[in-house]
Amino acid sequence: MTTRELIYVKTTADMGNISKAAKKLFVTQPSLSQSLQRIEEGIGTKLFIRSSDGLKLTFAGEKYYQMACQVLKIYDDFSSEITDINNLKVGHISFGVTHHLGAIILPKFLPEYQRSYPGITIDIFEGSTEPQEQHLISGDLDFSIMHAPVYGSYVNPSIHYEVLKRYPFVIAMSRKNPLVEKSVSLSGYPYPVLDVRLLADQPLLTLHKEQRIRHVTDSVLREAGIQPEIRLLCKNYMSLEKLAAEDMGVTMLPSEYVAANSFENPPAFFSIEASYPAYWDLCIATLKGAFLSKADELLLALLREKFQQD
Repeated sequence: MTTRELIYVKTTADMGNISKAAKKLFVTQPSLSQSLQRIEEGIGTKLFIRSSDGLKLTFAGEKYYQMACQVLKIYDDFSSEITDINNLKVGHISFGVTHHLGAIILPKFLPEYQRSYPGITIDIFEGSTEPQEQHLISGDLDFSIMHAPVYGSYVNPSIHYEVLKRYPFVIAMSRKNPLVEKSVSLSGYPYPVLDVRLLADQPLLTLHKEQRIRHVTDSVLREAGIQPEIRLLCKNYMSLEKLAAEDMGVTMLPSEYVAANSFENPPAFFSIEASYPAYWDLCIATLKGAFLSKADELLLALLREKFQQD
C-alpha cells in the first residue's frame, strides 16, 4: 500500500467518477482503472460499485477511504513539520557540556542562537567526560562540547574530536609557599614559570580520575617523573583553587578557568614549561558517521565563529 494508491482511491471516491478523477490526478482513465483494479486484487475485495450515478464505495471501500484520509492527513502534517524543521521554525537539539565548562562558554553563543531560532528547544546534559562520551555513543546526544583526550590517554575510535582552541594549564598555590621564590619570568608565558619537578614533595589537591583536569594533571606529573601525595580529592576545581590559596596544597587548572573564580585571598599562579603536555583542547565531539540536523549544524557554526573571533 503506497501513498499514491491511497490518493487514487480517495480522489476517485471524492469525484465519484473515473474520468473526473483521472483528470484531477493527471493520469489517463485506463491507467487509473487498472491501478484501482490492482488495489482491489491486492486486498482481495471490491472497493467500488459502479452504478448509474457513478462510483459508490462498498462497505470495505468506506473503511479504506476512512483509513486513507487519516493516513494522508498524518503524512501531510508530517510534511508540514519537516518543512518547519528545515526552515528552523521548530526543532530540538540535545547536546552535552562538561561540568563548569558550560558556565564559561554557553553565554558566548547560546543566547544569540536562541534569539535567531526561538522555535528550537534545547536540552543540555551536564556531566563529566566519560558520561558525555557514553551518551554520544548511545545516541542520546547530538554532539558534546568537551575537552579532547589528553596526551597519552585512550581515544575512543567511534568519536570524532574537532579542536576549537587549546588552553594551557597553570599551577596554583599559596602566595606564602616558599616555591613562589623559585619561579622565573620567561618570555611568551603569561605567568612566572615554575619547574614542575619542584612539586614532588608538595601535597596535591586534585579532581577525581574520571575528570579531564585530573587526566591532564596526571599526565604532567608522569612526564615530570614525580608522584606528589594526594591530600584532597574533589569534584569542583574552584574549591581546590581556593584551598590552594589557603596553603592546603598545590593544584593544576586550565588557564581559562582562572578568571571564573573570585578571591579575597587569590593564589599565586605559575605557567608550566611548554615541554610538558600541560594543556587541553576544547573540542566538539560527535559520533563518527552520525547525522546532524540543520539546527545542530547552525549552532555548531555559531560556536566555531565565536572561537575564531577569540
